[in-house]
Amino acid sequence: MTDPAWMNTALSSARPQAVAALLRYFRDLDTAEEAFQEACLRALRSWPKNGPPRDPAAWLIFVGRNSGIDVARRRAKQAPMPPEEMVSDLEDIESEVAERLDGAHYRDDILRLLFICCHPDLPATQQIALALRIVSGIPVKQIARAFLVGESAMEQRITRAKARIANADVPFETPGPVERSERLAAVLAMVYLVFNEGYSAGAKEILNRAPLCEEAIRLARLLLRLFQTEPEVMGLAALLLLQHARAAARFDALGEIVLMEDQDRSLWSQPLIAEGLALIDKAMRHRQPGPYQIQAAIAALHARAARPEDTDWAEIDLLYSVLESMTPSPVVTLNRAVAFAKLRGPEAALKLIEPLAPKLAGYFHFFGVKGGLLMQLGRDEEAREAFGRAIALANTAAEAAHIRMHLDRLGGERSGLSA
Repeated sequence: MTDPAWMNTALSSARPQAVAALLRYFRDLDTAEEAFQEACLRALRSWPKNGPPRDPAAWLIFVGRNSGIDVARRRAKQAPMPPEEMVSDLEDIESEVAERLDGAHYRDDILRLLFICCHPDLPATQQIALALRIVSGIPVKQIARAFLVGESAMEQRITRAKARIANADVPFETPGPVERSERLAAVLAMVYLVFNEGYSAGAKEILNRAPLCEEAIRLARLLLRLFQTEPEVMGLAALLLLQHARAAARFDALGEIVLMEDQDRSLWSQPLIAEGLALIDKAMRHRQPGPYQIQAAIAALHARAARPEDTDWAEIDLLYSVLESMTPSPVVTLNRAVAFAKLRGPEAALKLIEPLAPKLAGYFHFFGVKGGLLMQLGRDEEAREAFGRAIALANTAAEAAHIRMHLDRLGGERSGLSA
């Protein structure tokens, strides 16, 4: 008897490789996905009786391919697929398929699948939804809950994405070196967006959206296996791990946001931190810095500080200045202002962010940071106005509640800031 937990893990782990290979065979997302689902159903019937295969992915690809061919034959009123007992006994053919997989460089299959999900013709929201459904296998209902939309609306979004890809006549050949380099950035950005969809959730939404963080980390680890020497892939994986390590400490029992400097660091996940630190240290040794590596290095400095007062703000400020030069952005400068305030005081930080006002007029965090700096300077009326703008722009109830807490404290204890 095959353990159900093992079977579930085996099917989930094999999904990207199997769906990618089936996509190469059938050149159609719906057909590849349906063939994989049929192979999974056959596995659930076959494996408990016959034992697990040596290579689950090879088994699923072989059975899925036959299933897809059988569907095509039935439509053409031709011969059916062989009986169940014949496809369940794969002792010889399984090894042959596994060898062909090695020869076909399965990395290219998975990469092609990720590239298709990140097709530039698709809006970012459709890229994320399609990757979660096709690559990760997350049910549409769960994806819909994470994005706070109805199941039918999400189904339509994914259907439109598939149709757009079909109409775009996307090539299914092995991507060349230039395309890999160009499209890898899009894949990394998609994984980062998946993570942020979960990370930005409030306390009331965390049960539905936190799994997106875990799925993004799983995809990042998959990319690590495909690009074992690419420092930016290491940097992204490290960043996600170090951010997610703080998940248990980010909200209090009432669902209120807890700033990093006030978090109970004993709740931070040490295994995730250790994995993230090892990855960013390895990435930095390549001496090919990129934006994800810089962000991960900043997160690593926070993770290495046993107490808030141990944080190396000077190094964080330096890293943000490097990030500004790589990817100039008012949001990066706003984040740098937090470190700047720790080093040079709130007045200097306020001067740093003042030029950002026109570009960040609709950004919640800008007014939250500005209000905090003004409050530290004793400019309470201006702080109250900034906090009012922040509440109006809050993305979640937890963000609004956090700002209201500062409003309640005006005139009393001065608050600090945290990057």
